[in-house]
Amino acid sequence: MQLDLFREIIVDNFAGGGGASTGIEMATGLSVDIAINHDPAAIEMHKLNHPDTEHYCENVWDVDPKEAVKGRKVGLAWFSPDCTHHSKAKGGKPVKQEIRGLAWIAVKWAIAVKPRVIMLENVEEFQDWCPLDENGKPRKDLKGITFKSFVRALESLGYNVQFRELQACDYGAPTIRRRFFMVARCDGNPIVWPKPTHGDPQSPAVQRGKLKPWRTSAEIIDWTIGAPSIFDRKKPLVVNTLKRIQKGLERFVINNEKPFMVPDEHKAAFLISYYTEQSEKEVRGLSLDTPLHTITAGGNRFGLVTAFLTKYYGQGVGHGLFEPLHTITTKDRFALTAVKTNGYQITDIGLRMLQPHELFAGQGFPSNYIRTGTKSDQIRRVGNSVPPPFANALVRANLPEMCVEHSRYNTAIAN
Repeated sequence: MQLDLFREIIVDNFAGGGGASTGIEMATGLSVDIAINHDPAAIEMHKLNHPDTEHYCENVWDVDPKEAVKGRKVGLAWFSPDCTHHSKAKGGKPVKQEIRGLAWIAVKWAIAVKPRVIMLENVEEFQDWCPLDENGKPRKDLKGITFKSFVRALESLGYNVQFRELQACDYGAPTIRRRFFMVARCDGNPIVWPKPTHGDPQSPAVQRGKLKPWRTSAEIIDWTIGAPSIFDRKKPLVVNTLKRIQKGLERFVINNEKPFMVPDEHKAAFLISYYTEQSEKEVRGLSLDTPLHTITAGGNRFGLVTAFLTKYYGQGVGHGLFEPLHTITTKDRFALTAVKTNGYQITDIGLRMLQPHELFAGQGFPSNYIRTGTKSDQIRRVGNSVPPPFANALVRANLPEMCVEHSRYNTAIAN
C-alpha cells in the first residue's frame, strides 16, 4: 500500500470495538488510519468493520508513534483510556495507578508526532485524577492535582486545552450516557464545542423546531423477539427482580396516564413469540406480594400490551420507553418488561434482557455494524465503547476540512 505523505492521518488509541472510529468515519467518510488496542478480540471486531485501517494489537505504550505514522502528519489523535479506575462505579474498591495513568500516552504522542488535534474521552470523574494512598484509594486532599498536571503538560507542548461534559442523547444517540471530553489543538484555530442537535421533547427549542427530540429507548427494541412470561419460568425470578417489576408496573403502567403501548405494526409478531398457551389464560391477582390495582389506561381494548424497561443498577427501578436509554454498562443490566391486559386486568407479564444488537443500537452504532464474540463479550464491548455520535459531532465541529456530508454510516444519525 502506497502511503500518502501529504494527507493528514487519524489515529485511534484504545480503539476497542470501534465506537470512536465509527463516529470519526461518520464525519470524515474514511476509516481511521491507525487503530491500537491490546485486546485481540476487540481488534478482530474492529478489523471486520474498519478493514482499511492499519491495526496494532499491542499495549499502547509499546507502539512507537514515529514508527507508526511513517512520516505522515497526524491531523487527529483520539484517546479513550480505560475509565474503570476513575469511575465512581468502582465504589470503594482499590484502584491501580498504572491504569489511571494510561492517559499520559496522549502526552507521549504529543511529544513524538505533535498531532494537530487531540481528543480524549473518559468518565466525568477523570477530572478528579490524583495520587493514591497506601491502600490504593484516591487521596481526597489531592483531588484533581494529577489532572491539572496532565493539562499543563499538554499546554507546555503548545496546545490550547479545553474540556467539558457532553450527553450523548443531545447529539442523536438513543442513550443519556454522559462523558468527559477534552480537546487540545496546536494549530492556532479555536476549539469548537458542537451544538446539540437534539433535546428534551418538552423544551422550547424542540417545541419551536430548532432541535430534534431526543431519540427514545423504544427505537432500539426488537419487537420480533418475545418476552417469556415470568409465571412460566423453570427457575423463579429472585425477590429483588420481582420487586423491581412491581415498582415498574406501578410507575410506568398502573399510575401512568399515558403508558407506552407496543406499536400495532409489531404487536402481532411480538405476541406470537411472547405468549404461551398457559399465559393466554387470564391470571388474577398478579401481585408480586400484594394485589395489583385494576388497570384502566387505554379503555376497554382487548389484548392491550404496554412496556417499560427494568434496570438492574443505580437508582430507580427502570424507565419508560419514551425516553433515551440510560447509560449502557458492560454487563446485562436492562430488561424489557411487557404487560398484557384485557382492558381491565393484567393477564400476563413478560420479561427478557435486552440483546447485544439492541444495546449497540442504543449506543448509536449503525444497524449494520458487525459484532463478534459471545453475548457477554459483545455487551462488555458496547458498554466500554464511545457512542459514535459523540465522535462524529466533535470531529465535524473541530475538523470540518476533513469532513464529508455523507458517509456509509450516516444512516445511524439520520434520525
